[in-house]
Amino acid sequence: MSQKTFIPLNELAKALFTINRHAKTAPEPRHLYYIKKESINRLLKENRAEKIGLHFSNHPKLSNQHSTLLVKVGDYFFHIPPAKEDFKQLSHLGELDKHYRNPPAKMSLSQAKKIIYRYIDWKPPKQRHSTGRNYKSACFTPSSLGKIDWPAKKTRRNSRSRY
Repeated sequence: MSQKTFIPLNELAKALFTINRHAKTAPEPRHLYYIKKESINRLLKENRAEKIGLHFSNHPKLSNQHSTLLVKVGDYFFHIPPAKEDFKQLSHLGELDKHYRNPPAKMSLSQAKKIIYRYIDWKPPKQRHSTGRNYKSACFTPSSLGKIDWPAKKTRRNSRSRY
């Protein structure tokens, strides 16, 4: 990370808290959890975050108990999936303390994402804009739009002349 993109730790922690809070209720949380994990891993590499220990998860996968890694970032605590070496190096703290809450943070999700995107240097993938979409309907619906002879001219069959 270069010096020009240095972001204070308390700003990063508040942004992570906001992203984590929204991810828990989002219909598609995968991206939010991805940027949370990516930024926490980067903070750990820079020694700006600290691994505390392992907790049993409150949400076991497929009825199998598993552990999550507790990480401290500033005044905030977060859980991320542990690596294999974390089980060897860190102590297990047992059950999660249900009475502990992170300090409240007032930050919008869009602001939090901007901070985290800048920190992890993430750019959205460029979408391909197709200029001419060839959409074909399953059923054919004839249209009279664009026809020169609309309304239809009377033909001999339709016009009965009386002599």
